[in-house]
Amino acid sequence: MGLTPIKLPYQSAKNRLFGIQPRMSASFQQIPTFNINDPYSNERQSNRRTSRRNGLPINMLVSQQRRISNSRLAVIIFGVVALIAGLILSSVPWVHYIILKNLKIWNGTLSYHYWQKPGVLRLTKVFIFNVTNPDGFLHNGEKPKLQEIGPFVYRENMEKVNIHFNNNGTVTYQHKKILEFMPHLSIIKNDEIKLTVPNIPLLTLTTQANSLPSILKSSLSAILRFSGLTPFKHVTPQQLVFGYDDPLTSLANTYYPKGKRPPKKMGLFLMRNGTLDEVSTIYTGHNGMENFGLLNRINGMEELPFWKGSCNSIRASEGSFFPPREFTKSDIVHVYDKDLCRVWALRYRRDVIKDGINAGYYTPDDNLLETVEKNPDNACFCEDNTECTVKGLQYIGPCQFNAPVYLSFPHFYKADPKLLEDVEGLSPDQEKHETFLKIQPRLGVPLEARVKVQLNLKVEQSNIYPTSNFRSITFPIMWLEEGVSDLPENIHRWIYMATTFVDTAVPLFTYGLILGGALVLVTVFVRTYHQIVFSRENIERGRQSILRRGSSMLVNGQHRLLIVRESYHRISNTVQETDVDEQQLLS
Repeated sequence: MGLTPIKLPYQSAKNRLFGIQPRMSASFQQIPTFNINDPYSNERQSNRRTSRRNGLPINMLVSQQRRISNSRLAVIIFGVVALIAGLILSSVPWVHYIILKNLKIWNGTLSYHYWQKPGVLRLTKVFIFNVTNPDGFLHNGEKPKLQEIGPFVYRENMEKVNIHFNNNGTVTYQHKKILEFMPHLSIIKNDEIKLTVPNIPLLTLTTQANSLPSILKSSLSAILRFSGLTPFKHVTPQQLVFGYDDPLTSLANTYYPKGKRPPKKMGLFLMRNGTLDEVSTIYTGHNGMENFGLLNRINGMEELPFWKGSCNSIRASEGSFFPPREFTKSDIVHVYDKDLCRVWALRYRRDVIKDGINAGYYTPDDNLLETVEKNPDNACFCEDNTECTVKGLQYIGPCQFNAPVYLSFPHFYKADPKLLEDVEGLSPDQEKHETFLKIQPRLGVPLEARVKVQLNLKVEQSNIYPTSNFRSITFPIMWLEEGVSDLPENIHRWIYMATTFVDTAVPLFTYGLILGGALVLVTVFVRTYHQIVFSRENIERGRQSILRRGSSMLVNGQHRLLIVRESYHRISNTVQETDVDEQQLLS
């Protein structure tokens, strides 16, 4: 009876981590062993048997000292969920879906409240051209000398009324506008000054009468001689904007056919105050954002009644919302207003930043008021023998009771230079007189808008008294600027959160989930590995191995170590050895 050294199957820490059993020969028989110098021999043998039964990696990850660790399992589940959620959210535009869902016009949404009653400070600034030499123009052949007086500022309180949602993804409504004079923003009070302006009703009558037979023109001239009417009229800004009594407009209101009757008073903004007769229908976005905010019908009609062909198109926005550029991929947006009498095309020019929000800068297309020779698409606006050969003018008579009224940019900006040569006192300037819109490309919401147009009266000389000395001329009457410079705080905050903030926060959130989940899982694996490798059992085994290495022998007188893994056990009759490792003597 004695102690005999034998060889045991070796298993590395890596194999133990992943539950890989040691390789053994078919003839190997496990012999219960113990080390008389190892007080933990019995415990280690028991742990080894348990490890063989429960040696799967997932068990090692979620267990601690052979017991399931709820906290470790929760951490692993959190890491896996965070990693998967981050990968999914980073590949799906989930935030854009939420934003667009709330952008569509529907009762109760934020966009609906903004559209129905914007609550923005919408100002209309009026600049009136005062004629300082009316007698010199009529009798001395002088050019009209114009003095720009303004601004006269009006606050436009606007809301949509009579709203009805339709089943085809559209909504029908009417505009209600109330103009309120703002004296503290105006140059002077609008009733403290008299301005000299052309007599629009009289000059309209005499210009249109040129096509009448001579006998009728003579009769008209005799009647007007006793009327006391003059080619120029002295009015206050309030009268010119909101109306004054005029015998010719009153007469036309009485005898003109219904539908073509002008108001009893003469006023440039007379039809813009109160609830407008025009009934509009626009797309809400529920059938696609490509048509979001575009007009579907006006007064039940799918096109305008003023022109022919494509000029009657109403495929345009009424100004509240535009189809997002991220959907349309188009550099052109279209806007319609009754006062413009047509659809205007505005072209994207560049990106700008408005109060921390990215926006596209749009101005009128270069061909908008171009001549027919350069832009044949404008030919359908040239009807009733109206002149379309002058760049920078747009006839809007059909929307103004067939008066010879023409639209242009202020001070004939980007118009034919001849128009400037006929008058004195105008000085076009891009910064002051250019129309522009700043539209957020993802939402299609205008952040700032300034529409600037000028009203001109195209007068043809007539031999009818008292306008026989009034030469043929395109006479500027006034120009106005309409628009919004700042959005309400709640709307601005919502747009900022949906664009600038989201562009920064969402990538940080999604990639943070991916990184956080990966770090959690890596940490769990590393800590589990360390707990296995540096367990009490392995540390004790390492200590015993070091002690045995200290008693290594020299073989054949050479300084080479005999590396033998030893253990001792009590045997009775026979001894069997494993064949996992062969004992080799280094010679």
